[in-house]
Amino acid sequence: QVQLVESGGGLVQPGGSLRLSCTASGRVFSLRYMGWYRQNPDKQRELVARAARDGTIIYGDSVKGRFTISRDDDKDRVYLQMNSLRPEDTAVYYCYAKQITNDYWGQGTQVTVSS
Repeated sequence: QVQLVESGGGLVQPGGSLRLSCTASGRVFSLRYMGWYRQNPDKQRELVARAARDGTIIYGDSVKGRFTISRDDDKDRVYLQMNSLRPEDTAVYYCYAKQITNDYWGQGTQVTVSS
C-alpha cells in the first residue's frame, strides 16, 4: 500500500501563486506516474498534470503555461507550482500515483481563488 499526503492548499487572490506538495509513503517503489487531479462538486475529476517516471509530462489544457509539475523520486514527492491562478482553478486538488496496476489517491487539499 502507498499513502499520499498533500499540503500547500489555501486561499489566494486571482493572479496569485500557490505550490502544492505531495509525499508518498509506505511500500513505495517504481511509481510509474505521479500527478495531480482536481474536482469541484457536481463535476468529474479532471487531470491537472501528470509526470511519468521516464520524464514525460502532460498537462490539462486549462492549466498549460500556468502550472508546472515536478517530481523528486529520491524523496518520493511530487510538486505542483500554480501561477496566474484564476477563480475557475478553485477545486479540491488530489495527489495521484500509479504503481504497477494500482492507483492511489491522497485525501485532497482545497485551493480557493477569490478576491
